[in-house]
Amino acid sequence: MDLKIIGLKGKIDSVSDTLNQLNSIKKDSEIIQLLNADAVAGKRHIEHGVNQAFLAFDRDENLANDLSVEICLRCSAQRQISKAFDLLGLKEGPMNLCAVLIDCDDYTSQLSSLFTLDDDVLTPDAGKLKEIYDISDDELEIIDVENVLIDRISKLVVDY
Repeated sequence: MDLKIIGLKGKIDSVSDTLNQLNSIKKDSEIIQLLNADAVAGKRHIEHGVNQAFLAFDRDENLANDLSVEICLRCSAQRQISKAFDLLGLKEGPMNLCAVLIDCDDYTSQLSSLFTLDDDVLTPDAGKLKEIYDISDDELEIIDVENVLIDRISKLVVDY
C-alpha cells in the first residue's frame, strides 16, 4: 500500500459536489479520502487508522462495507458511522482538511486546484482534540493526544 497524507485548506460549498470532483480525478482502484484535519492528531494517527482499516477488512472484522468509510471509522475511533462523520467528515464552509491518498498517482496539482496545500493543518491542537474526543486530563498526564487516539483505534479491534 502506498499511503500519502496531505494537509489542505479550503472552502466546501457542497459536500456532494466536492466528493464528485474527487471521484472524477481518481482511478477506480485508488482511494482519496478527505477528513476534517481539526480532528486529526498528526500523520501517525491517520497512518494507524488506515492500517487498522485494512487489517479489519483482511480479518473480516470491518464495521463498514466500504474501505473509505472504514478508514473514517478507524481514524475517529468510533463504531458508529454517524459519529465518525460528525468528527471527521466534511462540512460546508471553510475547513482544514487531511487528504488520505492510497495507491494513487500524484494528485497534488489537482488537489491544489480545489484547495490550498498546507501541511500545517496536520499539526495537532491538543486542547481542541481533547474537547473533540472527550479526552481526560488524566489520560494526557500519561501519554500525548496522538497516542491516546492511536490507543483508542487499537481498542476498536479488541472491544466487542
